[in-house]
Amino acid sequence: MKFGRVGGGLLAALAWAVLGNPAPASAVTVDWVFIGDPGNPADPNPDTVKCAPSAISPCGSVAHEYAISKYEVTNTQYAEFLNAKAAADPLALYHTNMNASSNGGITRSGVSGSYGYSVKAGMESMPINYVSFWDATRFANWLHNGQGSGDTETGAYTLLGGTPTPSNGATVTRNPGAIVFLPSENEWYKAAYYDPISDVYYAYPTGTDTPTVCSGPTGTANHANCFTGSYAVAAVGAYPGSASPNGTFDQGGNVAEWNDSVVYGSSRGRRGGSFYGGAGELAADYPVGIAPTLQNDDTGFRIAMIPEPSTGLLVAAGLAGLALRRRSRSSPRAQRSRP
Repeated sequence: MKFGRVGGGLLAALAWAVLGNPAPASAVTVDWVFIGDPGNPADPNPDTVKCAPSAISPCGSVAHEYAISKYEVTNTQYAEFLNAKAAADPLALYHTNMNASSNGGITRSGVSGSYGYSVKAGMESMPINYVSFWDATRFANWLHNGQGSGDTETGAYTLLGGTPTPSNGATVTRNPGAIVFLPSENEWYKAAYYDPISDVYYAYPTGTDTPTVCSGPTGTANHANCFTGSYAVAAVGAYPGSASPNGTFDQGGNVAEWNDSVVYGSSRGRRGGSFYGGAGELAADYPVGIAPTLQNDDTGFRIAMIPEPSTGLLVAAGLAGLALRRRSRSSPRAQRSRP
């Protein structure tokens, strides 16, 4: 069975059941989009044969069902993480530019051992930025382990050394049985560009081959927060007419997003473009590999999850009653040749 868009609230509730713990009082909640059609074909376009684990691997085929967050992780969600795990912050989960930069959204008060974190007014729904790949994996581990006092160094990823950059950083990969994690490049790509109804790929993560229009927030289709002359983040979901074929938002523009694939050497994947780049950086044929220690204002992340086998039927049952919605498509890229 193939699924299109699904209601995030239901899947979020099911996800908590999957994790096996009641939600903490101030829990991070996530709107999820279910990605079905396991074993889907890879993108046949030769321009996009650049996905990990090899520089010539075709993109987009994923053998399993999974869910991906509908939106990028926000300042509000990350501040909950900081308040739970960064009272002393030996892992440098907080970057001072989160306060100093106009694009940052979190302030820190107090002294080491009793730090507290607050979201700047008006920045609650903006995507978190100034996060390294390691910050993102630790956030995922924390969710995997139930939030609250959950560990940041084990879970979806095993991070050794107790230092901001793990001592085993060059060899870190997703652990078998991971529940919440950063999407792989193929998982990210499938959610952004693949249409599960028509089995085609599009060039842009808005369900079209037409280049996305860079603009301020709008409900008009095929628009995104890419370069317009103003370098600023936008609230997640601020382009409601520009969902991906699967129903995710902002996989093109706003902030570029980490994925957990090793692209080359120790570099990790980053996709989707940002408010700094033009529409071409949002396209399927624009992969990026970058140092995992990078922390800047145009890089953030979203998360993904796989239900445990024991609760997979629960998730499937919850989704089965949700109606599929077909969207009109323009110029399916897999059905035509490109110059």
